[in-house]
Amino acid sequence: MFNNFKERNLTLLTDFYELTMAGGYFENGMSEQIAYFDMFYRKNPDNSGFAIMAGVEQMIEYLTNLKFTEEDIEFLRSKKMFSEKFLQYIKNFKFTCDVWAVPEGTPIFPGEPIVTVRGPLIEAQFVETMILLSINHQSLIATKANRICRAADGRAVMEFGSRRAQGYDGAIYGARAAYIGGCAGTACTICDRDYDIPALGTMAHSWIQSFDSELEAFTAYAKAYPQNCTLLVDTYNTLKSGIPNAIKVFNDVIVKEGFRPRGIRIDSGDITYLSKKARKMLNDAGFEDCKICASNSLDEYIIRDMLMQGAKVDIFGVGERLITSYSSPVFGGVYKLVALENDGRMSPKIKVSENVGKITTPCFKHFYRLFDKESNKAIADVLTLRDEVIDENKPYEIFDPQNTWKRKTITDFYAKDMQVKYIEKGRLIEVLPTMSEIKEYASDQIDTLWDEVVRFENPHTYYVDLSQKLWDVKNCLINQAKI
Repeated sequence: MFNNFKERNLTLLTDFYELTMAGGYFENGMSEQIAYFDMFYRKNPDNSGFAIMAGVEQMIEYLTNLKFTEEDIEFLRSKKMFSEKFLQYIKNFKFTCDVWAVPEGTPIFPGEPIVTVRGPLIEAQFVETMILLSINHQSLIATKANRICRAADGRAVMEFGSRRAQGYDGAIYGARAAYIGGCAGTACTICDRDYDIPALGTMAHSWIQSFDSELEAFTAYAKAYPQNCTLLVDTYNTLKSGIPNAIKVFNDVIVKEGFRPRGIRIDSGDITYLSKKARKMLNDAGFEDCKICASNSLDEYIIRDMLMQGAKVDIFGVGERLITSYSSPVFGGVYKLVALENDGRMSPKIKVSENVGKITTPCFKHFYRLFDKESNKAIADVLTLRDEVIDENKPYEIFDPQNTWKRKTITDFYAKDMQVKYIEKGRLIEVLPTMSEIKEYASDQIDTLWDEVVRFENPHTYYVDLSQKLWDVKNCLINQAKI
């Protein structure tokens, strides 16, 4: 853990205006001004009912290794924009902020502060690009992966997208996010080494074509890997040659070696039809335990339709439409200033827009999720001022901050603070979970959502409410901004 950013200097992987603002803050004597920034997003990808938080580990890795090298400073000097005093300042730059974030694997909703940064204005502003890059990308892929895994209805989904990802970081971190979202493993070998995500795979069509016959290719592979043999059966003719040859090799090689075949893979044709025929052929041959794997430009809708039509597929290999979130390729997280601190006093900040969805929520906040005590299902999320505490022993009124007449009083609930403080004064203070722990946590947390929120089509809107005190502050600032 944390080797990647030590080996790679990514300090200048930032929007240039972060540097011009940093220089401007410095020249105006604002380098020690304490600021609060929130990251949040405005819309769920694919019109989903929720998204899944991911990328926190990489964000932390970047923040805790952040420094300017001599090469960085020389490059900035060559731009002839920055003063020598500012360049000397960043020469000794060290990230000293506090950082709170929602744990990876948590279901999240629009408008919530999924990351909060508090510290010197220059530092908190400068890290905007990499926070957004880390969280936006992996949250997007984790969300898409979870949709695909839910469509598979308990069947394993393998992430097969390395060759179609947008760059090698997209392949690696995309596979990591897909595992958080529910995938059983990946085709990306380096993710097994670095993140303990099971790497699986068998053969390509080129293996079959490299031999004089399909039967010879299957035999050679089976002899090499008798304990882990899955054969690709659609190179020439799935039903007339592929499956019959696979069955012959299973009998002549695998069974005689004392093993059972793992499976067959179908990568083309009408997979629903072929899988039904394949299942019968395998069962008739005594290989009821032989799994059928399907691949070829799959997504949640194709998988759902295949299963509705009776496809006999046990494992889905999903590539390009998962690793690129093909149907909804942008996770629109933003990073906004919400408060400044002067002599211990908070000064809330707001961005006002004619587009109501772009009006920000000011102040340093708590982010609570309210759960029903009897069902343990999530009722709603509530943002409060930082000094507010929700009393679980009293009825609590929640209301829609857009339509304030929509109000509901809830009882028999408990409140969970959804942010964890990971970094204090620039240092990691939490033990980060393993990948398997994150994946299990994600599954458990999604189970706390009602089916109406989780469904694919027209999901129920999950409410993210403001406390009355926070709403009053926001409404006051909006009124003050009116011209």
